[in-house]
Amino acid sequence: MRSSSRALRFAAGLALTASTLSLVTLGTAAPAQAAAICGGDVSIYGVLADGRLTYTAISPNTGDRVKTLIGPDLGFEPKAMATLNFNTVLVTSTSGALYRVDVQTNNTSLGLAGITKLWDSGWTFDKMTYDGAGHLYGTVAGQLHRYNVSQAKPAGPEHIAKHVVIDEGFVLRTLAAAGDDVLVATTSDGKLLSYQINGVGDWERSDLKASGWSGVDSLVSPGGGLYYGRTNGGMYWYHDADPTDGKGDDIAYHPSDPVDASGWTQTLLSAYGGDCTYQEPTTPPSDSTKGGQITRSEVISRALNWLARDIPYSQSAYAFDPDGDHTYRTDCSGFVSMAWHASSSYTTASLPGVSATIAKSDLQPGDALNTQSGHVVLFEKWVDKAAGKFSYIHESNPNDDMMRGQDYLNGGSDGRIAGHAASGYVALRYDKIVNG
Repeated sequence: MRSSSRALRFAAGLALTASTLSLVTLGTAAPAQAAAICGGDVSIYGVLADGRLTYTAISPNTGDRVKTLIGPDLGFEPKAMATLNFNTVLVTSTSGALYRVDVQTNNTSLGLAGITKLWDSGWTFDKMTYDGAGHLYGTVAGQLHRYNVSQAKPAGPEHIAKHVVIDEGFVLRTLAAAGDDVLVATTSDGKLLSYQINGVGDWERSDLKASGWSGVDSLVSPGGGLYYGRTNGGMYWYHDADPTDGKGDDIAYHPSDPVDASGWTQTLLSAYGGDCTYQEPTTPPSDSTKGGQITRSEVISRALNWLARDIPYSQSAYAFDPDGDHTYRTDCSGFVSMAWHASSSYTTASLPGVSATIAKSDLQPGDALNTQSGHVVLFEKWVDKAAGKFSYIHESNPNDDMMRGQDYLNGGSDGRIAGHAASGYVALRYDKIVNG
């Protein structure tokens, strides 16, 4: 974690609205860990009632708001919006025009590179969303429309084309894209729905929840089974352990740990649908024995098992491994020991005794980055090896438990990996690990 969740959660960057929060009761599904791979923080754009653009970043693992920035007035009265990527947003006006809003920066301030009118009229959708995979959807008068978007910054009809009407009957209160041709929506009577869109007249609907969502007046999704819903100005987060199964009994809710309890006053909200993708869980192979040789693929599978179970962090407790035959201490080094199927729950000080030091550039799946000052993470894979960017899994801390993260070998802008100085980490390769 780079930021204090409690401080950020209530340090609202928007003007707060005084209201009594009516929590949406959404059932008692068991806690789950979304099998999502995210490229970083979730990006959500919005528009305030006075026409100013907003940008919010949310940690996908914890639901903590990282920052909120307020930008300039768009200069027209917006009606619907869809986020194409981290710095490109499409917004319609109440007069039916379509604009492309180009973001110059959303780091420490929200600045625009420009606003381009793509159409003068005809864009009368009450809701719009982009699925992150080339399809722009909109609803109007109960019809669901779809366009193909062929450029990251479309210039007009040559890049937003192949318009079709999917079907009638899409009378929805909210609409969001949750993946490639996958939509999620709520209805005025409280249903949570998902749609798989295959083509004109060819679609499948799943009722994820029959009731309980009537208080959600805005719904967005970055993909990967993560959903964010606003109720009475509060933003709440949910994660679907398997967003492909058409079922809602594996959606986990966080009513006591919202993104924010209030302060979300935007008239429009839209998430970048390409932030996260779903990774289907795999059944961990069990060819290794405790303290014996183990393949890299089995190390990662064992790690994903604890990630999916979201094993609580503790320096004194123990939890079963995927085989259910052995227990390991549930702190960062105990987790790496479990993933390696080691003979004992080692510490950050003793892990080097069962591993060899390697160059950080030689890291492979199943290796580790260890600092004897107190933390170790399991290297999952390279995201961009040339840039030194990688994905890792770790038992993080008592507040956040199991987490997946991404960072750079040099720690990026703050010089830290998982809250510890990047310069203090040493790359380790378990003595018993083999390729495979």
